[in-house]
Amino acid sequence: QVQLAESGGGLVRAGDSLRLSCVASGRSANSYTMAWFRQAPGKEREFLTAINWRGAGTYYADSVKGRFTISKENAKNTVWLQMNSLEPEDTAVYFCATCRPPYSKDDCDYWGQGTQVTVSS
Repeated sequence: QVQLAESGGGLVRAGDSLRLSCVASGRSANSYTMAWFRQAPGKEREFLTAINWRGAGTYYADSVKGRFTISKENAKNTVWLQMNSLEPEDTAVYFCATCRPPYSKDDCDYWGQGTQVTVSS
C-alpha cells in the first residue's frame, strides 16, 4: 500500500509559475514510476508527465512539454511538478499517482487526493 499526498496548489495569474509536491509513503514508495494527471471540470482525467523510479527517465504529454517539468528526490520520497507560463486552461485538480506505461489513468494503482490549481486571466 502506498499513500500519496499532493500540495502546492493555489490561485495564480496567467503567466505565473507554481510548484506542486507529492509526498509518497508506505511500502516501497520509491520503487514506482510516478505520474502527474489533472482533471478540469467536466473533462476526463488527463496524463501530464511521468518519471521512473530512478529519476532518469521522464515522459511528457505534448500539451505541457516545454512548460512543465517533473523531478523527484528519493531521499525525501517526493516528486515535484514545476509549472511555468500558466494559462487559464491549466485550471484543474492535479493528482499524482503510481503508474505503468502507457500511462492512461487505468494504468495507475495509487492516487493522491489532488490539489486545486486555478489560473486567472
